[in-house]
Parts: sequence; structure tokens; C-alpha cells
Amino acid sequence: MTQFRPCIDIHNGKVKQIVGSSLESRTQSLKTNYVSPHDTSYFASLYKKDRLTGGHVIKLGPGNEQAAMNALAAWPGGLQLGGGITIDNAEHWLALGAEKVIVTSWLFTDHALDMSKVVALSEKIGADKLVIDLSCRKQGDRWFVATDRWQTITDTEINRKLLQNLSTYCAEYLIHAADVEGKCEGIDLELVTLLGAECPIPCTYAGGAKCLGDLDTVHRLSNGNVDLTFGSALDLFGGELVKYEDCVRWNREHQ
Repeated sequence: MTQFRPCIDIHNGKVKQIVGSSLESRTQSLKTNYVSPHDTSYFASLYKKDRLTGGHVIKLGPGNEQAAMNALAAWPGGLQLGGGITIDNAEHWLALGAEKVIVTSWLFTDHALDMSKVVALSEKIGADKLVIDLSCRKQGDRWFVATDRWQTITDTEINRKLLQNLSTYCAEYLIHAADVEGKCEGIDLELVTLLGAECPIPCTYAGGAKCLGDLDTVHRLSNGNVDLTFGSALDLFGGELVKYEDCVRWNREHQ
């Protein structure tokens, strides 16, 4: 059954909601939808109280380490942590309280997925502690993994073969549709359908969700195999389209 998955996106030490396609190294080009007055521990504590499991904390660039640690300290073992994760620091973040670590860019070499890195990391921390982030951008009628804060489009296509091959080495997938992330203009229906049909392990989709009914849509399109994250549409992050308490209620009613 499709569930609501919570998130905490951190940029320059603050909890923010941004337009994914604007996330470049030049901060003047960044389009920010919302900057929260609350710190990361506030959100982590709220998710813990409401028993929202499988949430992800994403460090968007440098300067976010302390904010990430504050979230993990507020709910040890309750949140996944991503952003700048490598084989050298994965165990460090797990020791700090991350339930799992989320990895994207480090797994790629010269814009191509490096399976030797996937295997090495999985063996070091255990597949049950690894979430592979396959956030992507659409090229024609296909989707390709985007790394380096979603700005570098790799040669790795999201398809059945990729999703099957990687499933041996990780516990789940996190996939942002970067082209629609933060725009509240609707989810990528075709991508959700693909993920529902081809993902052999748990998968969370993020990007464009704009109403509570999107949970039902994702459930229907994916046969309940894909979970959904709300960001900028959520009242918790300054949005006016989706109420956080309604998402919590959905999870409780659709366990």
C-alpha cells in the first residue's frame, strides 16, 4: 500500500523547499519556495511522534552537517540520510543515528554507474543499510539518473534491467523527478507507472505532488508498490495544497 514518506531538505543549514531544476552551484540561480523558521530537530521530532517511518534527510550541498546531525539525534534510527555520502563516511552517518544512508553521485564515474562502487559500499555497510538514489531527468521519452545536485545527466537509464540489477545491493530506491521537483504542477505519471511495474524493492517517488489525491493516484498507478513524498505543496513547508495531518491520517488508514 502506498504510504506518505516525510522529508527534511537542508540547504545552507536551513530546512528549505526548492525547485529541483534550479539547484546549481551558483546560489543566485536557486529558486527557493520556502525557508522554515524551525530547525531540523523540530521536523524529526514531529515525524517520530506521528510514527512516520522511512523519511529522508537530504543535505543539499556543504554546510549542512550539524543540521543533519541534529535531525538524527532527535530520532535515532528513524530517518534516512543522504547528500555527499561516500564509502568513507557512510559508517560515520550510520553511527550518528541514520537508519540508512542514501547515495547517488559517489556511485558514478565519468557519468556512468560504477558497479564496483555499488558492490563495495553494499558489502561494507550491508545492503539493508543502503538506499540508492536514482533521481532523474527526462530526455525524450526516457529517464536518466542525474547527479551533482541533479545538474549532471548521466548515461544511466532508469529501466527494468537497472532496477533489477541494483536491487541485490540495496534495501530501497529514492527517486526524485528533478524536472518537476518543487513546482507543485503534478507528478510524473509515466515515471510512477514505470517504477511500480519494475521496482522489485521498496521505492519512494518525489516530485510535483500537489494534492492528497496524489497518494491514491500513485497507489493506483504503481499497484501500491511506490511511496510518495510531498514537499512544497505541504502546509508544513508553507504550502497551501496539502495538509500534513491529512497525510498522517492516510498512513494510519492505509497500513
